[in-house]
Amino acid sequence: MDIEQIRTFLSVAANGSFQEAANRLYVTQSTVSTRIQRLEAYLRVPLFVRNRSGAHLTQQGRRFLRHAKSLLLTLEQARHDIGLPSRFQGSITVGARIALWEELLPRWIGKIREKSPDVSIRCDIGFEEDLMRRLIEGTLDIGLMYTPQYSPGLTVEHLFDETLVLLTTTPNKPWPDDDYVHVDWGPAFYAQHRNSYPTLERPAQVVNIGWLGIQLVLNNGGSCYLPIRMAEPFIKSRQLHLVSDSPQFKLPAYMVFPQDSDCTVIQQVLDKLRALAKFEQQKRYPGIA
Repeated sequence: MDIEQIRTFLSVAANGSFQEAANRLYVTQSTVSTRIQRLEAYLRVPLFVRNRSGAHLTQQGRRFLRHAKSLLLTLEQARHDIGLPSRFQGSITVGARIALWEELLPRWIGKIREKSPDVSIRCDIGFEEDLMRRLIEGTLDIGLMYTPQYSPGLTVEHLFDETLVLLTTTPNKPWPDDDYVHVDWGPAFYAQHRNSYPTLERPAQVVNIGWLGIQLVLNNGGSCYLPIRMAEPFIKSRQLHLVSDSPQFKLPAYMVFPQDSDCTVIQQVLDKLRALAKFEQQKRYPGIA
């Protein structure tokens, strides 16, 4: 079994066709067939049912799909790590919720690169479940998220607190309004939101990321809760306005990493993330020690 067999298996599974997989991988259909046959021979199970309508995963193929994704990611990361040019002392992979990549983490990564130019950094986006799975598997070095799960072998460390504020495109319109977009910021936000608005019915629009909430509100009008750091540019440009007398909610952000990691590079980046988070909090809230 090699990386090309795994990549080919995933392409056939995604496209449901040997020919379409061949087109996307820029190889012949016979090459795709040979790779799948060799993979099936190695695993000793059929992975696809072939018929005129295409190729469909068998029960064994569906089971192997999850492993194939992890194997490909691990092999790609291993090739990336061991193939580092000599000017790098090491590499790390950082994954985070998309809201944390908005404005904040790109700036932090830039500062880390300034202080540690000899570190190669891979940046990924994911939801908590995926980030935690990859941390457990060892394919992610540091995960930044809002609602981490506690797992043996992993350290969950509070990094900083977001402040969520209610914004609207129409400041004089009474709230709640029919165009409210409920952004699912996780269980902590849900509990605070429910306590503040106990009689509020389920909104007509619900999204799972803040970026999508912003797009819907800016394009169609309405309101939603956003971290104040994401909201500031829109407030300054008067595209969005704070809803007066609306409650603000605290949303803790955490970083998760292996407990037994003795990698010097990871420890350096963790220390820089802590320092940058402390600086960010003090800048926004000068009274915080």
